[in-house]
Amino acid sequence: MHALFEYLPLVVFFIVYQIMDIYWATGSLIILAAAQIIYYLIKKEPIPKRTLIFFGLIAVFGGLTIFLHDDTFLKWKVTIINLFFAIALVISDKVFKKNIMKDFLDEALILPENIWAKLNLAWALFFAFCAFLNLYVAFNFDQDTWVNFKVFGLTGLMFVFSIGSVLSLYKYLQDDEDESDNKSNQSVEDKNNK
Repeated sequence: MHALFEYLPLVVFFIVYQIMDIYWATGSLIILAAAQIIYYLIKKEPIPKRTLIFFGLIAVFGGLTIFLHDDTFLKWKVTIINLFFAIALVISDKVFKKNIMKDFLDEALILPENIWAKLNLAWALFFAFCAFLNLYVAFNFDQDTWVNFKVFGLTGLMFVFSIGSVLSLYKYLQDDEDESDNKSNQSVEDKNNK
């Protein structure tokens, strides 16, 4: 449900773009991003930092797109968001010794430190790749192609890379399941021996 809530502005952006134009779509994106902030305020829940960052960038770059009637600003927003994530992953790990991927997934996975470091770096490189790929598509193809790439291409790449990450960690997931099976078998044996 949370993922649907996050992707709702993107879906509405695409629909409004198909019906109207890039400027109406940008306006709808800004409104829905603001609605997400209002939702958290009404629910009296902490607003996720990611949501605040997205809203700030959407408001600034989307506002410039509408005000100056130039979609270049909106195209740059996608690249800046991806570069922000890439840089945040690297700086957090190298400067502050805090692995964001580990913090994000620590409850779900138990991995050796070197694997956490590789996963963090892989995601940083992925976000950097998406940033530069967006620039290439945005400034070498027409607006329709870029909008389709933004909505479907980047979302598809994110999905494929997420699946690839999970598959690359599968052997560690197996180890966790084996350990829990061993622990439950051990506890049954302990009970039987008593």
